Amino acid sequence: MGAITYDIEIPSSISAAKIFKAVVLDVDTLVPKIMPQAIKNVEILEGDGGVGTIKLIHFGEGSQYKSVKHRVDAIDKENLTHSYSIIEGDVLGGVIESVTYHVKIVPTEDGGSICKNRSIYNTNGDAEISEEKIKEGKEKAMAMFKAIEAYLLANPDA
Repeated sequence: MGAITYDIEIPSSISAAKIFKAVVLDVDTLVPKIMPQAIKNVEILEGDGGVGTIKLIHFGEGSQYKSVKHRVDAIDKENLTHSYSIIEGDVLGGVIESVTYHVKIVPTEDGGSICKNRSIYNTNGDAEISEEKIKEGKEKAMAMFKAIEAYLLANPDA
């Protein structure tokens, strides 16, 4: 098994605590509401939302994929960190065994924040992932983050 790692940092004018709440704690209800074409719904199969929880995410009508299973690996509300893994689903395409994400929201001096995301793709055997697929993943992550940010800016009381 090989591993491919990439990091992405996304700045935001929204405070670290508020963006963490939206992109980690409320994401299962927020994204289907603001991006139904991306995520249709999220179903908890096991757990209470904390560590060990298994979620089944159903993609929207416009997606090339049907669903994916996520496992919550760690969550730290005080340090604004969250880790989860994709453990099953057609998105893995037989090439990828799993994908683990480590998210950390860091406050900035201006009252905003930076979302730091490390993605680790664990491939099956000697399989390789194209730069194009990695770029596609980065773009989807950035689009989802920016959609959440736009929603929070348009709805300050959300």
